[in-house]
Amino acid sequence: MLKEYRIALRNSGLINPESIEEFISADGYQALRKALKSEPLGIYEEIYDSGLRGRGGAGFPTGAKEKAAAVICSDCEKYVICNADEGEPGTFKDRIIMETDPHTLIEGMVIAAYSVNAHRGFVYIRGEYKLSIQRVQLAIEQAYKHGFLGKNILGSGFDFDLEIRRGAGSYLCGEELTLIESVEGKRGYPRIKPPYPAEHGLWGAPTLINNVETLANFPSIILNGAKWYRSIGTENSPGTKIFTISGDVNKPGYYEFPFGMTLKELVFDVAGGIKDGKGFGAALLGGAAGTFASKKHLDVQMGYDKLKEVGLTLGSGAIIVFDDTRNLNDTMLNILKFFKHESCGKCIPCRVGTSQLYNHLVNEINKNHFNPSNIYPELIRQADIIAKTSLCPLGQSPILPLRSLWQNILESNSAKH
Repeated sequence: MLKEYRIALRNSGLINPESIEEFISADGYQALRKALKSEPLGIYEEIYDSGLRGRGGAGFPTGAKEKAAAVICSDCEKYVICNADEGEPGTFKDRIIMETDPHTLIEGMVIAAYSVNAHRGFVYIRGEYKLSIQRVQLAIEQAYKHGFLGKNILGSGFDFDLEIRRGAGSYLCGEELTLIESVEGKRGYPRIKPPYPAEHGLWGAPTLINNVETLANFPSIILNGAKWYRSIGTENSPGTKIFTISGDVNKPGYYEFPFGMTLKELVFDVAGGIKDGKGFGAALLGGAAGTFASKKHLDVQMGYDKLKEVGLTLGSGAIIVFDDTRNLNDTMLNILKFFKHESCGKCIPCRVGTSQLYNHLVNEINKNHFNPSNIYPELIRQADIIAKTSLCPLGQSPILPLRSLWQNILESNSAKH
């Protein structure tokens, strides 16, 4: 089996997650000490130069978000939010970080807050993640007692307070502006962009929002430097990625590797291949809002740009594997049912459109002679309209699995029959 290269998971399984002493003995909070001795400008420039990209799904350059929040004003109220509302099916990387190494998340948040001069932050955790909430809360309390949170952190003159907000089960609150609505105590409805959070975020103030895995990379980058980080992975996708592999594989689980590995290496070398000696059928990359990869994609490098070149997305790093006996039409039906259920209903294209997509596929599957070529092109046409007219990423998501399943797998299969 290929050897992992752990950055975000560097302490996972090696220390007691409920002991700040063990975290400190593993060089914990050393990056924060180093950061607080530097100018904030140097911190966000280091993150920018590292090439770190958001690990929540979109892959936006983290340093660019940080710089936008830092320079918009010098003395106004600002906030930092960690998006730990991990609701994407097949994704559980953030839960692992919070359950096994919560102090790395806190250290990353304080560094991020210092770089943009924010003095208050929130960790917005999925409500179903009971153990994550428990361990992050304990870590916050320990960090306050040891001077890593609160007033005058480590004698630097910098203040930062941190608290948890619990999600209430809405998939939509994983979207950053909807999450902000929820933190403010409102119903989780999307906002129109622009303005973006760095300009007008929580309570109208500039707000930096990052994913758990993204923030877990901050301490190592600050300690070792941007050049070190860029030496890992690929030119356009530096660093490592946590992949959560599930489905029809022999060794499902979470694995951290440098960008640039192929899908074949992850499925067959890392996850032990397909169960029961069956063949590879497909892999859904990035969860329900992701794309279907076929056999022809097994040698594609796992990186933002390389996947984009072949019409695929990395998303959250979830890889759901299907053997060659699985009925992927049933899988697509479950995906559409998921989006139909999770639509908040604010905008008509998403509210009505997701229901129509699901109902159309159900009706076609229930016919005696189901033929994908009779329905998928029409579903794709409808999903494209929904994507162009919806307010937020939920309505823009069904087109991705629909189009990729048809173009990469079903269309060629239909042509054979």
